Amino acid sequence: MKILVLGGSRFLGRTFIKEALSQNHEVTIFNRGNQNTGLKDVEIITGDRFGDLSELKNRYWDSVLDTSGFIPFTVENSTELLKDRVKHYTFISSISVYQDWVPENINESYPVLDISLEKANELSKDVNGPIYEYYGHFKALCEKIAEANLPGRVLNVRAGQLIGPNDYTDRIPYWVHRVAKGGKVLVPGNEHRRVQLIDNKDLSKWILKMMASNSSGTFNATGPDYPLTIKQFIDTCLRVTGSDTEIVWADEEFLLEQKVAPWTEMPLWVPEHSPLSPELEKPWKGAFSINIDKAVKNGLTFRTLDESISDIYVWEKTRHIPQDEWKSGMRAERETELLALLGRN
Repeated sequence: MKILVLGGSRFLGRTFIKEALSQNHEVTIFNRGNQNTGLKDVEIITGDRFGDLSELKNRYWDSVLDTSGFIPFTVENSTELLKDRVKHYTFISSISVYQDWVPENINESYPVLDISLEKANELSKDVNGPIYEYYGHFKALCEKIAEANLPGRVLNVRAGQLIGPNDYTDRIPYWVHRVAKGGKVLVPGNEHRRVQLIDNKDLSKWILKMMASNSSGTFNATGPDYPLTIKQFIDTCLRVTGSDTEIVWADEEFLLEQKVAPWTEMPLWVPEHSPLSPELEKPWKGAFSINIDKAVKNGLTFRTLDESISDIYVWEKTRHIPQDEWKSGMRAERETELLALLGRN
């Protein structure tokens, strides 16, 4: 296949490009050119989807992977331009499109967040504005826009927590790094609490299969295909890194009393028994039990978690970044303070 990747220079895009090339597909990427170091054997078209797309005119591809679509008017512009130049369009969406994560086992029919294109355009005039507060709203609208411009030719991938090398969010790298470092590690919630995540390699292979068959529709895409607990995740980090660190479990009541921020300060933690924020009435118990039956029935498969964590560990050891540059995770002094309050310092 001839594949156009919009974005492609960072996280999922890099993994997808590597997998596509290994299968002898022809890859073109379109991005601003700021982070393309190390990309080989691909055609690079430099441009900005916020502005001029003219470099994509008079070109044709079998399929598009849109890894960078988030602002609705940019997806409107790209799908309008490409609708007569591609057979198939894969849009990387998110499980954040759902109106909440209150019930367990949410499938693709669960209601999504709603916003008008007019409001979205107004909010996104300023890239420094509150656009990430509307991340789920924008992604849901982008899905609708893509389908309207390429009816029956869009694969909407509602991805969960992506994992793998080049993870600029630092969520999973935080846990791998912290466990490898040793000492006493504060871990949130009870050890039987579920978590969900999906390796970029698994997602890339599946997307390529779906592209090859011109498969369309909307799919939740996270994993694995069994109930994974936070203890199993942490145990895998211990096993892969060879660490002898001591795990200290902190229940969510204590963490909330200490104003520990779910997800950012403690990646992979969403409170099970308390609302995520004061304006919510119910806890989001379904955050890590998203239904993926549809994707699995359509060929989504999974590597072992040991393989995934091993890849992240090898990559993470090459970074050597200072603590204050980490985008996610708990600072060492804060962890020490909380361990002392628990009598575990």
